[in-house]
Amino acid sequence: MNQTISMPDLRPQPGRVSASCILALDLGTTTGWALRGHDGLITSGTASFRPGRFDGGGMRYLRFTNWLGEIDRLSGPISAIWFEEVRRHAGTDAAHIYGGLMATLTAWAELRGVPYQGVPVGTIKRHATGKGNAPKEAMIAAAKAKGFSPADDNEADAIAILLWAIETNGGVA
Repeated sequence: MNQTISMPDLRPQPGRVSASCILALDLGTTTGWALRGHDGLITSGTASFRPGRFDGGGMRYLRFTNWLGEIDRLSGPISAIWFEEVRRHAGTDAAHIYGGLMATLTAWAELRGVPYQGVPVGTIKRHATGKGNAPKEAMIAAAKAKGFSPADDNEADAIAILLWAIETNGGVA
């Protein structure tokens, strides 16, 4: 017997982006993040989820879950999350780590009713630089041109995702 389960539409609502705390993420072992708080101020940085020498395989994901909770507690509540949607990875390990972080993120958001959306890499790069296949250096330069000081390409990508979400109302505009 097939049964259809009705799910609420958790996509960010048009207009919701302008007046809420939103988080943008470039998922990876070194995750880039950018947050626009309720006050309109944008902060950004990177967080390392590299496992320690004696950590089990799931520790990076538990640390990521705890980190999300702290961001939400200290700066939130988070109203929406956008993340870089990667379709190709340089290697198998990178793909596994990305998949685990994305699963952790989406489960965390689902449990709290926080809408989330992936944004294709080309969309982010095109919005930031005008070129859909821009190199890392161009993404860093684009963030600097907007007045930010990203530590690396991970933070620059997160800033670009956040600016895309704000400027396009989450892709609705």
